[in-house]
Amino acid sequence: MAKSKDNKKSSSDNRVSKAVVSRLSLYLRELSRLERAGIETTSSTKLGEMLGFSDAQVRKDLANFGQFGYPGVGYRCSELIATIRQIMGTDQRWPVALVGVGNLGRALLGYRGFSHQGFNTVAAFDLDQRIVGTEIESIPVYNLDDLDKIVQEKSIQLAILAVPATAAQEVAEKLVAAGICGILNFAAVTLKLPDHITVIGVDLAIEMEQLSFAMTSRMSS
Repeated sequence: MAKSKDNKKSSSDNRVSKAVVSRLSLYLRELSRLERAGIETTSSTKLGEMLGFSDAQVRKDLANFGQFGYPGVGYRCSELIATIRQIMGTDQRWPVALVGVGNLGRALLGYRGFSHQGFNTVAAFDLDQRIVGTEIESIPVYNLDDLDKIVQEKSIQLAILAVPATAAQEVAEKLVAAGICGILNFAAVTLKLPDHITVIGVDLAIEMEQLSFAMTSRMSS
């Protein structure tokens, strides 16, 4: 059977929406689940059904990056997983720093999902001298004053920010000065950083508000 065209486009050459990128992550999750279950192939229809999307939506999303699939077969799970990981940049291992080892920070250090997707938390930072110099979940905790040195030593480009909102902007600026290019921000504040710095905000209170709105709308309809 002839292989489909594999005209993969670089995601850097195409401005795709955040919604498309979010769906790519969902496709990757479901494809990985199918692969673990021993299922070798799937289709846009089946993939869409698992996530509540139309088959046309699945095909449209993937078409942003090229043409994939085999006539009469659909998608080979392992190949599409590899392709999406390449698109997302998770076909490589990313060393990550976490700043702020409070309750949330400790929970994030113990979250295994990061490492499964190619993100290795290699250093944590805090100002609390009671934990500086220790290891949490086998990850060393350094003084925030050592940020520049450790970031350079471990070639870290990504960071997770889990500090109080009042300290977030100052700490984020230190991360940028140390050479960090991407920040996952759990602080409930909007960071003002140079345009070349990528910031993804995760505000759990906002997510709960969205859930509350959806429930309220459903009950009032």
